[in-house]
Amino acid sequence: LQAFTTVPREEQPPFSAAEFSDVSEMRALAELIGPYGMKFLSENLMWHVGSQVTELKERPALLPRLTSAENVLKRMTIIGEILSFRAMAQQGLREVFSQRCPFLMGPIESLADVVTPDTDIQVTLSIFELASAAGIPCEVDPALVTALAGTRTEGSSPEEEYKVSCLLLVFVAVSLPLLAADPASQYSPELDGFTNNLHCLAKAIVQLSAALFTVHNKNIESHLKEFLLLASLSLLQLAQEPDKARLRNHDSIVLLLQLVRTPGDTWGQ
Repeated sequence: LQAFTTVPREEQPPFSAAEFSDVSEMRALAELIGPYGMKFLSENLMWHVGSQVTELKERPALLPRLTSAENVLKRMTIIGEILSFRAMAQQGLREVFSQRCPFLMGPIESLADVVTPDTDIQVTLSIFELASAAGIPCEVDPALVTALAGTRTEGSSPEEEYKVSCLLLVFVAVSLPLLAADPASQYSPELDGFTNNLHCLAKAIVQLSAALFTVHNKNIESHLKEFLLLASLSLLQLAQEPDKARLRNHDSIVLLLQLVRTPGDTWGQ
């Protein structure tokens, strides 16, 4: 899906998000505001993501007692929408950059291709920062890493922050079955996505995990595999639920997990 769908809300004028958030619009925006304008836009979007993550960390839902699951999933979907919008903006920037400066784009792409999971993290982030400035998508978003590094709770230790990051992923994984009962969670083949933009949730899971565990200097792939395992078990348990209403869009949520890919699936491609 290369654009967002509009989720209708009561007492709000009609608005078509797809008219303003596709790649062609982002390409025109990159032409208008240039690379520095796109960099400012990116930093502003990452600030909003950091604010959302801060809210998630402060929520009582991240305590052992699981509450407010739907609110956490909604906030994660909002994060995914912001990251998806930025990804389209980056794609527009890349197309304009390739057209205007093809002699620069080639070396930058080649440099980004040599990065592997064994590359020193500081070297990786430096290369990814250069690549990101040219609109090239990266396995670890350096702007997101910078934004999340500034969301640490005052007085908490790095180990406590790491545990909260792990707990956030666990909470999302065990809450996914709740989405199956939502009529809006149905996958649409025509859109190649979900009518409530739920496909953005997968992007939030992947990119937040990559950035958070880079901040904590932990293995990204192993944590995402643990997430997929826990989420799969939660959905398998849901399949045994006798209440058919809770299984309404079970297959669509299983399909959502297919969008969650570990770095090992794509690194170097």
